[in-house]
Amino acid sequence: MELFAILTVVLLVALAVYGAVVALGGSSEAPHERLSHIGAYGYATQAVEPDLGGRTAREVVDGYALRLGNAAAKRVSGIQQREIQRELVSAGLFDFGVRKFLGYRLMLTAALPVGIVWLLSNSGTSTMILLGGGVMGVVVGWKGPMMIVQRRAKGRLKQIEESIPELIDLLVVTLEAGASFSAALRIAAERISGPLGQEVRLTIQEQALGLTNIVSLENWLKRCDTPSVRSFVRSMVQGDRLGVPITHILRNQAVEMRARRKSVIEERAQKAPIKILFPLVILIFPALFVIILGPAALQIANTGL
Repeated sequence: MELFAILTVVLLVALAVYGAVVALGGSSEAPHERLSHIGAYGYATQAVEPDLGGRTAREVVDGYALRLGNAAAKRVSGIQQREIQRELVSAGLFDFGVRKFLGYRLMLTAALPVGIVWLLSNSGTSTMILLGGGVMGVVVGWKGPMMIVQRRAKGRLKQIEESIPELIDLLVVTLEAGASFSAALRIAAERISGPLGQEVRLTIQEQALGLTNIVSLENWLKRCDTPSVRSFVRSMVQGDRLGVPITHILRNQAVEMRARRKSVIEERAQKAPIKILFPLVILIFPALFVIILGPAALQIANTGL
């Protein structure tokens, strides 16, 4: 048993090391080769080796994860990479690229089963449990990070959806005071916090880089595709094309979004009796039966005796 556990750990470690060596070897020479050919186009440059001195442990781990991700990206289609990038952006992880994320998934997929098998082997478990623990570690290591990102993205989009009416009210007041739409967004960005404030500030940064208001709003819709954001952006696009006053559009948007929020709350209230039925039947009713019928059952048993 101990020999099998040791062999399993050695095999998993060997696979992890082999994957790391292949990734590091395959991704370190190509950039230098590409840099060496730049001189042929009139730009002189040198391939600079990365300096590992003075780097923190987090930066070193990020570097290895990025190299593993570069190797793994060759096996992942462009559609899947765009889907992962969309989830990362929706979760607010703007500085976390797809390849770095894939690298961390590979590292966790290799490390987690090794740790689980090592822990189980010390407790003297059976072979089947060791195999099951290793397989579970691989599945959790690969699927777990994506599930966490999707859950975080869902919660963040929910916060944005709930905060949109307050943003529209602030924009209406600012626009009626005589400010332009860009200035109104800047004022709103200073007073709104949380995920919605991040998205508004990112939209303002895109406008500062030269994008138009409509293009920056459409990019916001790509990052946060929720019903309220979709309705807001589409109304702004139509108003800009048709020449409708922005304040009139935003006032109607605020009324519509509050009506939508009211309908969502009513829907949740109608689902509450059905959701409470399961704990009522499984937990509350058995306890009531024991308290109410327990003494009667004891009396009947004593009388029978």
